Amino acid sequence: MNRKLIFITFYLGLFFFAFNSFEGLKFLGEFKNEAGAYFIVFGFFLMFFEKKFYFPINSPIFKLIILFFVWCFITTILNTSGVLNSYLKHTTGINRFIRQYISLFLSTIVFFLFFYNVIKKMSLEDIFLKVRRVFLITLIFAFILGFFETLYTVFGIGKAKSIIELLNYFPFVEKDIFLDRISSIGNEPPDLALFLISTCSWMLSYIYTEKSIGKYLPTIMILFLTYYSGSRTALIVIFIQLSIFLYIITPKQQFFLIVQKGVLIIFSLSLILVIFESDKVLKSVENKIESLNFKKNLTKNISNQSRFGIQYASLQVFKDNPIIGVGYGQQSFYSRNYYPGWAKKRNYEFKELYENSAVKSFPPAYNIYTRVLAETGIVGFCILLYFIIYVLYSLNKHLRIHNKDNFVLILILYTTLFGLFLYWLQNDTFKIYVLWLSIAIFIKIKQEKIIKNHDTEKNSK
Repeated sequence: MNRKLIFITFYLGLFFFAFNSFEGLKFLGEFKNEAGAYFIVFGFFLMFFEKKFYFPINSPIFKLIILFFVWCFITTILNTSGVLNSYLKHTTGINRFIRQYISLFLSTIVFFLFFYNVIKKMSLEDIFLKVRRVFLITLIFAFILGFFETLYTVFGIGKAKSIIELLNYFPFVEKDIFLDRISSIGNEPPDLALFLISTCSWMLSYIYTEKSIGKYLPTIMILFLTYYSGSRTALIVIFIQLSIFLYIITPKQQFFLIVQKGVLIIFSLSLILVIFESDKVLKSVENKIESLNFKKNLTKNISNQSRFGIQYASLQVFKDNPIIGVGYGQQSFYSRNYYPGWAKKRNYEFKELYENSAVKSFPPAYNIYTRVLAETGIVGFCILLYFIIYVLYSLNKHLRIHNKDNFVLILILYTTLFGLFLYWLQNDTFKIYVLWLSIAIFIKIKQEKIIKNHDTEKNSK
């Protein structure tokens, strides 16, 4: 019974991982409105009643995770003086470290070990089919909510709001604030973007494994939500994921044929929309193209000013503390002294949010790589970089073998992780559920390969 309950929390955690548009429990901090975390943490505690709890201690990937986790603690100890003297937004340096380190522990240790222990009992085929099905169900709900949100916010159809209010009765959904960009099951458009990047490759796999015309529907839903989310990051990363996935699964001559057909389908659908809503559609396309002009947006777009300004400040902190950084979770205490003038110029976000002591939330670093450089120095950055290179290199190596038994699953993991590592260029959190799920699945694949090779050698003798 306990084992069944653990599996239930696993699937519910995956289904709800992107639901964060509700209020939640405030004492849980940054996890207060993370619906998936409630189920995952509960499932993790249930595992202690099991007779066995597994640690992949022989996995180089797991060793790198532990090494990074330990180094984050060591570098903070080495910066004890600075940590004890830091104070910002009614928060001390030690308080900030404890909160951030707990968050790191939950993401890299609790989430990962929970996923690993659950899937260890599953076959690779079950992992592929059941996880993909759960993500598809989540996507369908996200699409329904996102579709009506698009009708209301983009096309101004007032009746669509009644449908959205009805969907608010679904658990962990509280849509009451509407922008010119949709966020669907997420609290904000960037949250929806992370969900789409995380599940894109799983949905693309339907194109490879299914034969009916419906195999394209999950991809179409992903592209629809990506476009109307207004997320430049999602637009670029998902385009890269889509290109890599299709390039690998199709012969080169067919790849270009698929691209041509895709362009034709998109053009046809766009033409239909233009006929019925020409002004709004053309304005929407114009805004998307304009949003990709990074050079212009650097000085005209407040969000980009803040993003690049804080990333620049983080690099200045790293320059002053290149070897061991300033301690985990401490970046904001130091980067405030390096905010560039061009980022603060006519930018209300610095005055009203980042430099406003009345607002308790800390300024985000907006980039995990610059944050790790500033907080853990070149040592921590090298550990993280080696982790990324090792994972992608190993996955690529498995792809070249082209083993039919798990080729699609490895391709999903490769394109998913590639996309999430790119996403880290615009995000500074380790709280990415599907990243740790993908790592856990890959470790299981590697372990099964070792066992299979061992059995083969034993039988040959």
